[in-house]
Amino acid sequence: MDRELLIEIGVEELPAAWLPALTRQLGERVEARLKEARIAPGAPVETYSTPRRLTARLGKIAERQDDLEELVTGPPVSAAFDAEGRPTPAAVGFAKKQGVSVEELGRAPSPKGEYLTFLKRQRGKSAIDALPEVLGGVLRDLTFPKQMKWDATLDDGRGEFVFGRPIRWLLFLYGGRVVPFTIGRTGNAAGASVQEVPSGALTYGHRFLATSGRAGRSIKVRSFDEYQLRLKEHFIVLEHAERRNRIARDLEGHARRLNGRVALKEHQKLLDEVADLVEFPGVVAGFFDRAFLALPEEVLATTLVHHQHYFPVLSDRGEVKEAFLAVVNTQPKDERLIAKNAERVVAARLRDARFFWESDRRVRLESRLERLHTLLFHKKLGSYRDKAERIEQLASWIAVEVLGEADAGPAAALAARLAKADLTSDMVFEFPELQGTMGGVYAREEGQPEQVWKAIYHHYLPVGVEADAPPARADLGAAAVPWAAVSLADKLDTVSGLTHAGERATGSRDPFGLRRQMHGIVRILMDLPELTGIERELAIGPLVARARQTFGNPAGGPDPIAPFAVERVRFALEQRGYPVEIVRAVTAAPDAAPLRARRVAEALQRMRTSEDFQALAVLFKRVKNIAKELPQIAALEREALTEPAERALLAALAAARPAVETAAARADYVRAFTEIAALRPAVDRFFTEVFVMAEDARVRTARLTLMATLRDLILALADISEIVPHTE
Repeated sequence: MDRELLIEIGVEELPAAWLPALTRQLGERVEARLKEARIAPGAPVETYSTPRRLTARLGKIAERQDDLEELVTGPPVSAAFDAEGRPTPAAVGFAKKQGVSVEELGRAPSPKGEYLTFLKRQRGKSAIDALPEVLGGVLRDLTFPKQMKWDATLDDGRGEFVFGRPIRWLLFLYGGRVVPFTIGRTGNAAGASVQEVPSGALTYGHRFLATSGRAGRSIKVRSFDEYQLRLKEHFIVLEHAERRNRIARDLEGHARRLNGRVALKEHQKLLDEVADLVEFPGVVAGFFDRAFLALPEEVLATTLVHHQHYFPVLSDRGEVKEAFLAVVNTQPKDERLIAKNAERVVAARLRDARFFWESDRRVRLESRLERLHTLLFHKKLGSYRDKAERIEQLASWIAVEVLGEADAGPAAALAARLAKADLTSDMVFEFPELQGTMGGVYAREEGQPEQVWKAIYHHYLPVGVEADAPPARADLGAAAVPWAAVSLADKLDTVSGLTHAGERATGSRDPFGLRRQMHGIVRILMDLPELTGIERELAIGPLVARARQTFGNPAGGPDPIAPFAVERVRFALEQRGYPVEIVRAVTAAPDAAPLRARRVAEALQRMRTSEDFQALAVLFKRVKNIAKELPQIAALEREALTEPAERALLAALAAARPAVETAAARADYVRAFTEIAALRPAVDRFFTEVFVMAEDARVRTARLTLMATLRDLILALADISEIVPHTE
């Protein structure tokens, strides 16, 4: 009979940023460990979390482990018996190890010969005996951005047990019964105040709230339904979505009472975060001096949202009011008592910000450039002043030569020169999140034109590859082209320079944010028409080559940037929903142009349902494989092609090539693929009637060259063989 499994890991408060990944991890690891232990889950794993608990529940799991049958392989038969058929010590030793006689052993053939075998059968343990090992494995498996040593051990022979935060209790129930499990303490730490953490049937309510008795006292439960009900009675909202929805409703209600509104759509990330800061959410309203509204909105938003996790209250016109809403871990009877403390903190931060704002504006951005020499960009690449000089030249070249907008060149150069100047300002020193943004604001205050100040303001963007990742065209206005030039120059300089200095993004390690920089490059180039109105399909390779010139010749060996760029283009296309096979098809070239890759992917999506195109894609696999036999590229000797089928394919290719190339030049890739699909009958006939690998070397070379010509025409667009299922 299947029974319910309930696990709750009670901890000291976990950071809100950790909870989404931890909740997902917990479900994955519980399921994986149960399967490893041969305990079949009879239902999906449900996971829940609050700052003080991680919970997993399965509606039913098997009562016993599945029985284990394992075929154990022993020595070869040739070594197990002598010439007279008597067992050798090898056979006797293998049988003894398995606890049977030699006669009970079996034999099994293999590519290397016949071997002795034994079918080992092991009866499964009861679930309650096997589950402690499952929980131990899950606890070891969970990973955290930072681990904490807390003098704990597990009885698994692996030494000290570290975790994200100290564990205070374990609720571990199977079918309503407690599963025995204990987290021990190291010998030096164990004592009256540092005790073991045994599993039990107890959970704990809210730290500060209770309907009666002592807040935070233990609660005994026997099932998940009872667990949920009792937690609710003790002021714990277990589900993240429910906490989030409560907060959103309370925020909107408080904002209406203040004759304002909250921009929940713009603050989705903050809403998710605060829902993981509390177990029983409430909202209080706070206020600050109206004089602080003279500060830029960016400064107010950073102070309230990023530093304090508060929600600004906006007027009907979208302007910030002198009020904010704070999410708290209680439903206070006297909101003002809590709000006063929040107001004191906000007022202190805003006073600092006002001082920095007034102080920084006394020094123009141009005058700050020399101070950039005091800020090191990288020990092998010099200071930020050196970087500013490099990106000034690169941005001007990109605007004029690459984007073809000569009028934007001076604005791009000026914006690039000033882009890093705000790094020396007091405001950015105190609020690092505002770098770039404050540079743009200060440039606007100095009277710089929109083309310059907006290019500075947005030059760190984009940081994502999504089509709707900021900035939008409306945000850029007249600065679209200078911004694209400056942003590309900055990111190209960073990627090229850091790669030249030997830095790499490897696995999960990317301390210099090289992936983020390349994502920005890919996003700009992939959406260039939408962002700037420029229709050019630009490859990343030539841009990187130009950025590299200031660093000298790269070290010997393969270029690490080209495959890195292609990998990021693939990632961008996959994030936008294109199937993996289409992504592979459009990024087969060693230097992908992101916009071209996107357009070709769109065309392939439309064409892949065409019967002729699908059939040609299957044939193209043969074309590629046969063309590999051509020892070296040679001019096509047409006179050697005399068979009707090969003459027909030659004529079809000659007719299709100009149409394909013209369509591709207009970026009409659907038309280009339509022309290619029309080659299907000629290619089909060729393979039916012609034997490519003829004995005559001259004929064979001509036929292979014809295949290579067809291959190169199609590969210039995409490797369409990638869209063919691997079974074909």
